[in-house]
Amino acid sequence: MKQGSLPKAEDIVTRLGSRSVVLVGLMGAGKSTVGRRLAQRLSLPFFDSDNEIEAASRMTVAELFAAYGEAEFRALEARVVTRLAAEGPQIVATGGGAFMAEATRAALLGSAVTVWLKADLDTLMERVMRRGNRPLLKTADPRATMRDLMEKRYPVYGLADVNVHSRNVKREVVAEEIVAALDRHLPGTGHLEEMARA
Repeated sequence: MKQGSLPKAEDIVTRLGSRSVVLVGLMGAGKSTVGRRLAQRLSLPFFDSDNEIEAASRMTVAELFAAYGEAEFRALEARVVTRLAAEGPQIVATGGGAFMAEATRAALLGSAVTVWLKADLDTLMERVMRRGNRPLLKTADPRATMRDLMEKRYPVYGLADVNVHSRNVKREVVAEEIVAALDRHLPGTGHLEEMARA
């Protein structure tokens, strides 16, 4: 895609209105790294829901899981994610399980533009095994656990407004693909459509 044909950030943000762009997907999909780059591209604030949860609770996600269990963590996550999405326009990276909660998912689909960063098993494992801070992968066979999560979650992630393939390319490439997908998805005439008619 030539530079001249890239969607303009101002156009995308205008068409977003007050809605946030919320990134969903499994751990390792690149929601935080790509989300930061997307926020820069669109000149919007960026928030990582896990960071916001940790700041509010003064505990790490792993500590919260250990102390209170997954159900309590998901309840807190739902409150934080719903609040962040409603404070748009901004870019929000969510934890892998946030979109799985029906009430949270309904709130996001109703008030934000949701983007699923879809990655294959090898890509996810390569990324998550660099750090040992993933509570759900503290199992005898992390790869099998990740495969199980993919089978359960991918049909639900597929309900997101936009799907973008996350893979081992520069985060700027994936961020640009999200911008192009938003340009196609958002109501109103997109920059690319205007150029095609010109």
